[in-house]
Amino acid sequence: MATAYIVDAVRTAGGKRGGKLAGVHPVDLGAAVFDAIADRNDFDTSAIDDVITGCVSQGGQQTMDVGRNAVLASKLPDSIPAVTIDRQCGSSQQAITFAAQAVLSGTQDIVLASGIESMTRVPMGSVATLFMKEGLGNYKSPRLEEKYPGIMFSQFMGAEMIVKKHGFTKDDLDAFALESHRRAKAATEAGVFEREIVPVEIETPEGKEWHKVDEGIRFDATLDGIAGVKLLQEGGSITAATSSQICDGASAVLVVSEQALKDHGLTPRARIHHVSVTAGDPVIMLEEPLFATEKALKKAGLSIGDIDAYEVNEAFAPVPLAWLKYLGGDHARLNQHGGAIALGHPLGASGAKLMATLLGVLDATGGKYGLQTMCEGGGQANVTIVERL
Repeated sequence: MATAYIVDAVRTAGGKRGGKLAGVHPVDLGAAVFDAIADRNDFDTSAIDDVITGCVSQGGQQTMDVGRNAVLASKLPDSIPAVTIDRQCGSSQQAITFAAQAVLSGTQDIVLASGIESMTRVPMGSVATLFMKEGLGNYKSPRLEEKYPGIMFSQFMGAEMIVKKHGFTKDDLDAFALESHRRAKAATEAGVFEREIVPVEIETPEGKEWHKVDEGIRFDATLDGIAGVKLLQEGGSITAATSSQICDGASAVLVVSEQALKDHGLTPRARIHHVSVTAGDPVIMLEEPLFATEKALKKAGLSIGDIDAYEVNEAFAPVPLAWLKYLGGDHARLNQHGGAIALGHPLGASGAKLMATLLGVLDATGGKYGLQTMCEGGGQANVTIVERL
């Protein structure tokens, strides 16, 4: 049976909105991770069959097939094609899925799955709001409005719905957020991110420097400080401190066939054991990772106890908390190096970014199986299970 392998996975360190990566064009962020894949792996990059790039806000600097533009801006040969896809926050996790499926089908041998998102330069939601302001219409069609009357699909509303449905308190969310920062701090200080992070040269008032530490980590975070952040809506429980950070970044994962390993002398880090995607309620929206994971484990013939490390995107604190509660997971195995609350969530880049971190966790702990999942707009969720080699 065909097998898809991961040879390498890299990411940029996260940049805060208006922060250290704000001066870097998103195409050049993508080029930086593509260059790293080329530099770190000794093979003829002209053999790459395709580049699949996840990007959510495909407008302005992230339009005109941003993945292809990143190829052209990188040291990869211009002969490599690229396509840009959008499955909302799971876009680059879906890119990994498509890459794996291409390899498993036998139609391609080397595929680069990636993600690009500068939330500073192309703000979240801007590709919808700018069109609305120009009188060019709304994404919600008459038939969609008829089916979901008066509902503007909102991730913030969905997060609050999960809090109430699963019985969490604001204190639960605050404690989870603090742990995210503490774990990210410990991982950074221990140097465990060094293998996955691609330094990006930036301009500062003091001159050029390399950005290589996630900018969103609060190294001095305290529970009182997190608890004191203003609620996003009156009567709710979610604050900016218990939400993922707006972030600039890019990521890439090299997926290859067994034949490519032999032909190019490549060493795999992991085998892709399972890929799937499901969809459910688009209103509560962010709850689907619970049910997607349950189905994925059943299909893969595994239990939650078989998984040594899991990355569940911290879009909002109640999402991974509800996931743990529903599946009976072990908090010690969840987001062991911190999550998006501390490290940032660069939308379309987050899926491949999580894979880079998941592989790092498995290496650090000696774990065998790793699982990642992501809540996505429209009530969707991707699940990817890998086996460390």
